[in-house]
Amino acid sequence: MKDKTVSAVIEPLGKNHNRAAFSCGNEELDSYLKQLATQDERRNLARVFVLIGDEPDTIAGFYSLTSTKIDIGDLPENRAKKLPHGRVIPGALIGRLAVSTEFKGKHLGEFILIDALKRVVEADKRSAVYAVIVDAIDEGAVSFYEKYNFQRFPNLSNKLFLPIETARRLFR
Repeated sequence: MKDKTVSAVIEPLGKNHNRAAFSCGNEELDSYLKQLATQDERRNLARVFVLIGDEPDTIAGFYSLTSTKIDIGDLPENRAKKLPHGRVIPGALIGRLAVSTEFKGKHLGEFILIDALKRVVEADKRSAVYAVIVDAIDEGAVSFYEKYNFQRFPNLSNKLFLPIETARRLFR
């Protein structure tokens, strides 16, 4: 059996990508890519990016980005006290992130996450972002994000954030 490879190219989701063949082992994430991702793009609700597999139409992994607001009351007290109350705190949400089961074990989740963070840091130069937010799908995903310095919101299970200043340091 031939070992699956990736092209190391991440690009916007397009009509040429085979969404139907993608499976990460999580029905919610699979369904999102297969049924909702292009709708979210068309409605301007999210941007979806795909990591290309060994063939140009093969999706080895994907993630979605959208803007969000952060409730100041959800942040840890040491961070909330430094922010103006009553104002919208802007954030970027990595709404979905998944790697195909065919490509597991190649650290592609990390590769995809780094790409997402790089795009958010670039966007922060034009429109302010206080933090990158993730809604981890399970405890395994929580552990994954915590390895990259994401912090849990004190009272929200499986919701984590990475301050933008931490993300910026990654690319200096």
